[in-house]
Amino acid sequence: MHSMTTAEAMVEALLRHGIDTVYGLPGLHLDPLFDAFYGSRNRLRVIHTRHEQSAAYMALGAALATGRPQAFAVVPGPGLLNAGAALLTAYGMNAPVLALVGQIPEADIDRGHGHLHEIRDQLGLARHIAKFVARIRAPAEAPRLVNEALASATSGRQGPAVLECAMDVLARRSAVAFPDISPLTAPPVDEDAVEAAARLLGASERPMIVVGGGALDASAEVREVAELLEAPVLSYRRGRGVLPTSHRLAVNLPIGHRLWAKADAALAVGTRLFLQQGQWGVDDALKIVRVDIDPDEPDRFRRPAVALVGDAARCLRALVDELPRHNRPRASRAAELAEHRTWLAPKLAALQPQVSFLEAIRRALPPDGIFVDEVTQVGFASRLAFPVEKPRTFLSPGYQDNLGWGLGAALGAKAAMPETPVLAIAGDGGFLYQAGELATAVQHRIALVVALFDNNAFGNVKRIQQEQYGNRVIAADLVNPDFVKLAESFGVRAFRAETPAELERALREAFGLGAPALVHVPHGETASPWDMIMMPRVRG
Repeated sequence: MHSMTTAEAMVEALLRHGIDTVYGLPGLHLDPLFDAFYGSRNRLRVIHTRHEQSAAYMALGAALATGRPQAFAVVPGPGLLNAGAALLTAYGMNAPVLALVGQIPEADIDRGHGHLHEIRDQLGLARHIAKFVARIRAPAEAPRLVNEALASATSGRQGPAVLECAMDVLARRSAVAFPDISPLTAPPVDEDAVEAAARLLGASERPMIVVGGGALDASAEVREVAELLEAPVLSYRRGRGVLPTSHRLAVNLPIGHRLWAKADAALAVGTRLFLQQGQWGVDDALKIVRVDIDPDEPDRFRRPAVALVGDAARCLRALVDELPRHNRPRASRAAELAEHRTWLAPKLAALQPQVSFLEAIRRALPPDGIFVDEVTQVGFASRLAFPVEKPRTFLSPGYQDNLGWGLGAALGAKAAMPETPVLAIAGDGGFLYQAGELATAVQHRIALVVALFDNNAFGNVKRIQQEQYGNRVIAADLVNPDFVKLAESFGVRAFRAETPAELERALREAFGLGAPALVHVPHGETASPWDMIMMPRVRG
C-alpha cells in the first residue's frame, strides 16, 4: 500500500504499463495531474502542445507507428471537444489511445452551475468516440481503472479509451494498492473453421487476399499464405506494407479491382472489406473467408463462407499449417499480374505532378522511414503509387480521412521513434490546422520533416466544384503566408522546391539535420486520381 494522490496513482499505473510519454496541454482542472507528472519527470516525459487536437493526434500517431498504447491529457469540455476529432479517428483506425480528461469538482458534475469548462454528460459524449469510458472517483480506483482502460484499448478490436477524473479527486490522497497486470489472452483458434477455410481456399482457382490494418502484425503469415495460394495481395492505406510493394504478389487498388471481378475466393484479413463488398459487389460465385478479431465484423455486409474470429497472425499460422493438405497445384500468376501492371503503368504515370514528387520522396526517405499521408492531392496519389516495404511505415487516417490530421500524427510518430526518419506530407489547407505545432517540434526537439504541397486551394473541394457543379467555385481558394518565412519564424529550417529533383535534394538535406525542417513545394494543377479510387461495381 502506498499513500498517494489519485493523480500520482494514475501516473504510477501508466508507468507500470510501459507508458513513459504523455502528450498534453495543461490547465486548471489538470493541475494535480501535471504536478504528478513533474514528480515522475525522471521516468515520464511530457510533451506539451499548442492545441488539444495536436496532443491527441500525437498520441494517435505514436500508437500507429509503434503498435503500442499511448496517452494524452486534456482539460474537460472544450479540451475534450478539441481532441474529439483525433479520438474519432483513433476509433475508426482501431488505435490504442488513452485520453486522461479532467472534470469540474465532483459534487457539481452535471448540475449545470456554470463551472469553467463544464459540459453536460461528458462521459456520455465520450462513449460515442471511445471503446472504453470510466470515471475515477478515488485514489484507490486509479490503478484498476487504468488497467481496465488499457486492457480494453489493446485487446480484441483495439480502440481509444477515456478516463475522466474530477479536479478535486485528482488531488485527493489515500492508501493505494497496485494489482498485478493480467496478460492479455488471444481467443482460441477455431480448428474446424481453419480446416473449412483451407478446403475452400485450397480448391480455388483464382484466389486473392485483401489486407487491412488488422493484418499489420501478421506480415510473415500473410506472405506465407499468399505464396502457398499464389494469391495476389491487395492493400490500400491501412494495410500498406503488410506485403512489401516489391513482392511479386503485391497489388494496389486499381489492379485489385480488376482481380476482384474474376476471383472465385477472397481471403480478407483485418479489413472491413468496405470498398469490395460495399462498392465493387459480391455474388454467389465469390466465396469469402474473413479473418477478424471482432466477432461482429465478418457478418456486417454479407455472411462469409467461413469466418475465423481471432488474432490474425495466429489464425493465419494455423491456416499455413493446414493448407498443404488441401491445396491444389498452383501455376505462377506472374504473367497475369505483369499484364495488369502494364495496363496500370501509363495511368499512374499520368498522375502528375503527384507521382514524380512521390518518386522523389521515396528516393530520399529510407525504406524503414515513416510516411504520414494527408488529405491532399499528393496524399490521394500516395495511396495508389507510393511503394511501402514494411508495416507501420505508411500512416493514413482511415475512413474518417480528416483534413489536417497529419502534422500532429507525424510529430507523435517521430517522438515515439526518434531514430526513424519521419516525413509528413501536407497540403496548404490542412497544414494550417496545426501549423502552430512547429513550435512544439522546436521546443521538444522533434526532428520531423514536412513536405508542404501548396496550390492555394482546398484542392479536392475545388476540383469537385469545377467538374461536378459547373465551375461554381466557392470557399475553395486560399490566401497563404510565405511558408518558408513562417517556418523560419518558429526556428525551423525551411527550403523551397519547385521540381521533383529539388524536392529530393531538399529532403536529403533536411533528414540530415537532426532537427525540424519544412520543404515548401508550390505547384499548379494536378491530375485527378479518382477514377482509380472510386471504381464501379463489377459483381452482384
